[in-house]
Amino acid sequence: MPIVPPTLIERVQYLLCDADGNLFPSEEPAFDASAEVTNAFLAAIGIDRRYTADELRHAATGMNFRSTALALATEAGVTDVDVEPWVVEERRAVTEHLGRTLRPHPLTLDALGALTGRLELAAVSSSALSRLAACFTATGLDELIPPARRYSAEDSLPVPTSKPDPAVYRHACADLGIAPEQGLAVEDAVAGVRSAVGAGCPTVGNLLFVLPEERAARAEALLAAGAVTVVESWQELADLVLPVLAGRPDSDDDALTGAAR
Repeated sequence: MPIVPPTLIERVQYLLCDADGNLFPSEEPAFDASAEVTNAFLAAIGIDRRYTADELRHAATGMNFRSTALALATEAGVTDVDVEPWVVEERRAVTEHLGRTLRPHPLTLDALGALTGRLELAAVSSSALSRLAACFTATGLDELIPPARRYSAEDSLPVPTSKPDPAVYRHACADLGIAPEQGLAVEDAVAGVRSAVGAGCPTVGNLLFVLPEERAARAEALLAAGAVTVVESWQELADLVLPVLAGRPDSDDDALTGAAR
């Protein structure tokens, strides 16, 4: 059983959830659609390199398309390129594909439902809000994490960025009115862990939707990036934190006690 210091959990008010590959298994289908757009983009700017969906996934997990496209172009020596039309096209293609292919994951929904008894949930993602909306509806997460508690490095910041930049976690904490140590981040990718840790949020790695043959290496990488521990499911996370939170007085109980005095 993974271990997190109880004193760390006791401070937590929000569970800050990465979305893609963490709340739902979107990484593989997303890269199926993204690879087509990425290869068309590379061809349009005169780069011969082409990527399979799996190659692109390994190169870009945790980053948004804008950052990935710019990085691939720079690696090939092309620095003066307008990626914005391609950002729009990739967003459309991937959002449409995910909306068709994703389904609810009952065990995840059950565990998240249990966690909402003690914590508020928010999503903190590199993906665009329109993509998150399609994914959350397809996977039955709309009620658990409503639009007002979804934060996108693409859409929620004055200047779009991507993890591992910690800006989106800093923004989410500020908007929620919490100190970073009061938000427990849950991430499946190294870039996401670095983003959350860089913002000062304690972070747990989640291997639920990581391919079995990649789990050992991913777990090691997540811990090296700063995760305090690694779990293999949302239920394992619930089993880890709920016993500690059950011993913490609820704020409503504190208020009633204070009023009685």
